[in-house]
Amino acid sequence: MKIVVIGGTGLIGSKIVAILRQGGNEVVAASRRGGVNTVSGEGLKEAMAGAQVVIDVSNAPSSDRQAALEFFETSGRNILATETAARVRHHVALSIVGVNRVPDQGYYRAKIAQERLIKASNLPYTIIRSTQFLEFLGSIADASTDGGIVRLPLGLLQPIAADDVAAFVAEVAFAKPRNGIVEIAGPERAPFNEIVARYLKAIGDPRKVVKDPEARYFGGRLEEKSLVPLGEARLGRVYLEGWLRLSRKGA
Repeated sequence: MKIVVIGGTGLIGSKIVAILRQGGNEVVAASRRGGVNTVSGEGLKEAMAGAQVVIDVSNAPSSDRQAALEFFETSGRNILATETAARVRHHVALSIVGVNRVPDQGYYRAKIAQERLIKASNLPYTIIRSTQFLEFLGSIADASTDGGIVRLPLGLLQPIAADDVAAFVAEVAFAKPRNGIVEIAGPERAPFNEIVARYLKAIGDPRKVVKDPEARYFGGRLEEKSLVPLGEARLGRVYLEGWLRLSRKGA
């Protein structure tokens, strides 16, 4: 089977490509440095020729609201049009749990636009909404730091390891299209500040973590369950402490 992975050289994409190639599939890791530009359309037709499945795990190059929106709309239209012409059988896209529950977060609004394009395309599809990656806890802490104090909004977090995300996405690629949404999350749900505090303590970071009702998550106001699944979700196997041990071993 030929499978194209858009964003195939990134954190999640490279892991998906490795899993799929181990199964003996023909896999194209589509990226700009490989000559595939989803914004201009360069290389898309050639990459998708003969493909049965396309997996889109690409990220916007900027988190700015307008830039992200322009990226996902332009890229999405080009990808979906090329897939339609190539008669691709299954479009799989990675999105975010809670993307529809944080309306003032610019990047989330851009991802919603991407989802709408997919649903309107008439292509068989599955959208996988994932919770935040464990690999992003450090950047979340950095973005929330104010004078040596990490100020985090109220609410819950259920982070998932990138390895678990990649495994789920690869599995879905071989399944029948859902023409709907599947949610995935980490195995542990805890207060936002508690998860980040445990992470910082484990890596020896002295910053103090506090709950702040006025704090924002990359500009968005959160409710208690804004970032966690509200219904059924498939759960990963890697807990925070286990991920930290694996990270140290890998380093």
